[in-house]
Amino acid sequence: MAKKAPKKTVKEPQICIVTVTGKDKVGIIAQLSVAMAENNINIVDVNQKIMENYFVMTMACDMAEATVTINEINEKLRLIGKEMDLQITFQHENIFKAMHRV
Repeated sequence: MAKKAPKKTVKEPQICIVTVTGKDKVGIIAQLSVAMAENNINIVDVNQKIMENYFVMTMACDMAEATVTINEINEKLRLIGKEMDLQITFQHENIFKAMHRV
């Protein structure tokens, strides 16, 4: 009888929300996407808009398979924000929802 392949356990999604604001410039989405990919964080949704040369974006990311903690990616994004002169926040989905509840 053939051996069955081990089942891969699927982790529950751990959704976090990234918000980015600042003067529009080349490479914002690229920098953030690379940071997420390097840390095995899946981008599940992106919404971005340019308003009078002002860049505004929200990004939903799944941390379930991440190779870093929320605090570690938050620090990496803080450094990207400093380098690119952007305001970047990274929060667990539950905190984001609680802060934006009407």
